Amino acid sequence: MRSGKSITRNLGAAWLYFYIHFATEVICFFSLTRLTGDSVWLWVAPFVYDALAFVPQGIVGRISDRFPKIPVSVIGIILMALAGADFALGILPGKYTALVILCLGNVCTHVNGAEVTLRCSDGRLSHSAIFVSGGSFGVITGRLLADTFLPAWVVSLFVLTAIPFALLAEYYRKDADKLENPCEKFNYNNPKIPAGIVILTATLIVIVRGYMGYGIPTSWKKTVFQTVLLYVTMGCGKALGGVFADLFGVRKTAVFSMVCALPFLFAGDNIMAVSLIGVMFFSMTMSITLALIVSVLQKSPGLAFGFTTTGLFLGTAPIFFFKFTTAFANCAVIAILTVLCLAGVLIITRKDGKKNEQL
Repeated sequence: MRSGKSITRNLGAAWLYFYIHFATEVICFFSLTRLTGDSVWLWVAPFVYDALAFVPQGIVGRISDRFPKIPVSVIGIILMALAGADFALGILPGKYTALVILCLGNVCTHVNGAEVTLRCSDGRLSHSAIFVSGGSFGVITGRLLADTFLPAWVVSLFVLTAIPFALLAEYYRKDADKLENPCEKFNYNNPKIPAGIVILTATLIVIVRGYMGYGIPTSWKKTVFQTVLLYVTMGCGKALGGVFADLFGVRKTAVFSMVCALPFLFAGDNIMAVSLIGVMFFSMTMSITLALIVSVLQKSPGLAFGFTTTGLFLGTAPIFFFKFTTAFANCAVIAILTVLCLAGVLIITRKDGKKNEQL
């Protein structure tokens, strides 16, 4: 059994990065929403943002793995604050130079959040799930604030409040790094499947999830309140996926969430309450795919996280160029992709054993 103090510390790191992730997405989506007010950049700016904020995370993650003393998160927060200030003051040359800086800052905070929460989790999924869930709350908050008269420099000052949280989280990371391999308890992959196949399959599942995230039927979403509920549900689903995986097992949670999501998503196209249940189940698989990749890259959690973010970009990229126009076609594609993902999870995930005594 782990001591209560140690468990509290680990959860503390998760909640610290919940806030850092929240602040990151607030400034990013505040800035992005303001940029897309220009019709010429209505789709280009989000596409460039997704590419620059998601794809480089594997590279920065690998650097963070090898050089843990680099204050990656603090650097990222400062970069985002500078980008926000430039959106307000126009100091840097080129109207969209600040967008590139903003994306680099986003990369740094995401990578460090994954590094810290995975290393401090003692093999649990709930810690990184709590960290990631903060993003959903930040996305909708940033979008709402962008539609107000709030000056960009105020949001820049706000993101700087995350620096003390990042510094405290580093203390938790140093404590976890006293172990030779802090991520050694991530052993959720099927040992009979080669590591490369596990990484490839898990990444493909992330790609599918990224695509499906934009294809979920939500005809009911017509008001600001309903949009807020959608993002809150997504955030709660991401966090609960990690908690349930720790309590009931990774394999059971993955199968349960995938199987249960489909009927609620399809039946809830015009019924908000039903649809939200499906969205919550759908969001629960996030932490599971990350845990599977970390299981075969135990000493490179930053790189492992990069595979998932690259997968998200590859999954969302087609949406900018092509969408199914009929609800039937959309639902059919989602159903087929879900079955394929379920098969992939069953192949690369080891059978659940007894509930961990550490819980």
